[in-house]
Amino acid sequence: MSLHSPELVAPVSAVGALVLVVGPSGAGKDTLMDAGRAGLAGDRRFRFARRLITRRAMAGAEDHDSCDETAFAGAEARGELALSWRAHGLSYGIPAAELAGVAAGDVVIVNISRAVIAEAERLAERVVVLNITAPVQVLAHRLAARGRESEADIAARLRREAPLTAERAEIVTIMNDRSIAEAAEELLAVLRALRQHGS
Repeated sequence: MSLHSPELVAPVSAVGALVLVVGPSGAGKDTLMDAGRAGLAGDRRFRFARRLITRRAMAGAEDHDSCDETAFAGAEARGELALSWRAHGLSYGIPAAELAGVAAGDVVIVNISRAVIAEAERLAERVVVLNITAPVQVLAHRLAARGRESEADIAARLRREAPLTAERAEIVTIMNDRSIAEAAEELLAVLRALRQHGS
């Protein structure tokens, strides 16, 4: 979990909205977020937060800032990360500066682990959890197509998926078992409605 200083990472105001994007492996979360970025390109009312990850940049993967574990731990200790978590042998963080737009009335979209939803809910007055998912059979097929895990490993991974909960944030679910264009249009509609509601 994160180690952040209240003085450096104060809760942002209720003017804008903080959108927490979560979803199981194979749901197509990254694909839909890329489509969202493209659909909102040039609209400064929306910001997709850039993550800090202890992984080198790779072609075709998420565009993020990279660092080693020592630098990551230093950023945590200095209170520079609003959120941080560990998964799959890597450390992930959301720099506090990436959330500044919420106080200015913007919609800030962050890709996080569901393990830190409760912590993230304390960072803004208005929070929405955007759950991108798909039917189990679709998730299993997509994970198998990656060729990284055995059939037994995939089944075990899907069984471990915990129910999604939030203390006070609204949860909006997008079922991504359609074309990318259809699911992306629903995502864009959700985000644009948040901005209109906050105007």
